[in-house]
Amino acid sequence: MNDKANYSLLAPARRSHVLASLSRDGVVRISQLIDELGVSPVTLRRDLAQMEDEGLLVRIHGGAVPPVVIADEDDEVAPSSPEESGAPRTIAVLVPSLNYYWPGVTRGMEQEARRRGVRVLVRAASYSLQDERPVLERFVNAEGVDGLIVAPNTDTPHAQDVIQWLAECGVPSVLVEREAIVLPGNEPVESVTSDHALGAVLAARHLASLGHRTVGLVISRDSPTSRKISQGWDAACRELDLTPTEHFESFLPDRTSPEFSAAVDAALDTAVERGTTALLVHPDAEAMAFADLALARGIRVPEDLSIIAYDDEVAAMFSPALTAVRPPREALGAAAVDLLLRRLEDPSRPVHRVTVNPALNVRASTAPAPERGA
Repeated sequence: MNDKANYSLLAPARRSHVLASLSRDGVVRISQLIDELGVSPVTLRRDLAQMEDEGLLVRIHGGAVPPVVIADEDDEVAPSSPEESGAPRTIAVLVPSLNYYWPGVTRGMEQEARRRGVRVLVRAASYSLQDERPVLERFVNAEGVDGLIVAPNTDTPHAQDVIQWLAECGVPSVLVEREAIVLPGNEPVESVTSDHALGAVLAARHLASLGHRTVGLVISRDSPTSRKISQGWDAACRELDLTPTEHFESFLPDRTSPEFSAAVDAALDTAVERGTTALLVHPDAEAMAFADLALARGIRVPEDLSIIAYDDEVAAMFSPALTAVRPPREALGAAAVDLLLRRLEDPSRPVHRVTVNPALNVRASTAPAPERGA
């Protein structure tokens, strides 16, 4: 078979691809998805209808858009106790997406805010938005919010300008899943993050406990999370005495890139050539693509190749269900609200940077390493 890239994704991987595209672009077109996923219009429309029933998207003519924002300025939260009086505090949240990954984070924020009697405004920016300052300025100037929780795009020319603006706007702020400093003194910004490096270590230790020695890491080239995963993975390989000849790292382009299928093929080719028996793949959609292609090429999962996904957003929906590292999304959101409210209550307190540990959910896609020569 000389055209390995032209394979059709299974339903869970198709769903993940659609959600990732919505997160990035704000809209998906049926004509484009048919080409990208290699499925019939009937299959795709059935997928979109089911996802709409689940509240994941809203169908429009020729495609789909994200669901309605989960909170807006018209939402009001009653005080948490009858003794409280007056208008509740209002905090604004700006995250890159209200689809993949971030709904769990914002859900944790809303739950904690409701418990504390705080009103929340949620907005989704976009990974393609180069400068979030206009959105943040509207929050501060037009909405009159008391505090900000922000996940800025850190890979743009305006990234440091956004951080400087946050430090000078007069409203307390907390970064979520981001870390930054304020110039010129390099003071750290208050933040809540997942320990993604530890997540990679948990995955590597699990594979080592199953006897895997020749392992690989495949990560998204453009994700801020990937850098931390790579750092943890390198540390784990040193801890487990895996030498550079026994493991490899591969970076994938965006899933909508025309280079994506070829990159998946090339990474799987590398794994086969090196006798790799296990992979950690970030994020879920990419892990599903690897499992799909491996199965299409007659590589059994997990008997021949164990696969761990990173994010655990939709990994359990695949067959076999993927073992996955799950960042603590809800706890992360709750911690961000708590940190911001503590800052509002005591503006003089020291800067806090909170790190929350992920967990490893073991499922059917990992198994003991096959015996060499078997």
